Amino acid sequence: MTELESRATKKGLIKEITAVSNQHIKDIRALERRKVRNQTGQFMAEGLQLVAFALEAGWDADILVYAKNIKSHDLVQQVAAKVYARGGLILEVSEQVLSKLTHRDNPQHVIGVFRQRYGQLTDLASDLEAAGGDMVVAMEGVKDPGNLGTSIRTSDAVGASALLLIGETTDPFSLEAVRATMGSIFHVPLYRATREEFLSWRKSWPGDIVGTHLKGAVDYRSVKPKDPLMVMMGNEQSGLPDEFAESCDHLVKIPMDGRAESLNLAVSTGITLFRLREGKLGL
Repeated sequence: MTELESRATKKGLIKEITAVSNQHIKDIRALERRKVRNQTGQFMAEGLQLVAFALEAGWDADILVYAKNIKSHDLVQQVAAKVYARGGLILEVSEQVLSKLTHRDNPQHVIGVFRQRYGQLTDLASDLEAAGGDMVVAMEGVKDPGNLGTSIRTSDAVGASALLLIGETTDPFSLEAVRATMGSIFHVPLYRATREEFLSWRKSWPGDIVGTHLKGAVDYRSVKPKDPLMVMMGNEQSGLPDEFAESCDHLVKIPMDGRAESLNLAVSTGITLFRLREGKLGL
């Protein structure tokens, strides 16, 4: 058990902290580093609304941090009451301390520390069926946390039931990625797999896989895939590797005019998902 985890198990405590040298503050700041997030299995979410979304979605906060000068705010009190009732550690801090934990021009006054969640790849199809879902978004090798966070948000918007990360991807639980999801990180279940694991597991997927590819022979507006549907997006630089393109039932491309060679990954993900979901969304 790490020091942060050990301290976080002191449940139902409320502490006032005024020194930036406090060990709790040092431990929370350390969650900015992926290595520490991997070791502890924890991550930060900045902002009162984001933390409130998480609690409403059934996520328990290991730690809640809020600025002393807003503790009388109604929503802060509601959030703090939920965290306390669920056994979380609550830290009431000064503005000076809070400024060390945030990286915005207008610092957030509330921070939550949560535990990461990943589903098992082998359970993905059965989890989807149990949830009554019919769409999964898969992203292979995505590198930009803003693109990943925005894609999670878009996946949530179209009603996708899960998002699968394949290969070496950016961390969906980094501050930037979490921020870009605007709360959808707490609503869209995440799964992950190595390239080899996915290619082996792919044979058991019961529906169709649609992949976007520059060499796609079909206009993305023309396909009618079989449910449950998996939509696979490649990374920002090179798109889908050949072996993944070959694993798809349909390869599609988005027609473009003008001089742009390609679209931003998050933009192309949004265009593709909304088109493939237009029947379900009543568009």
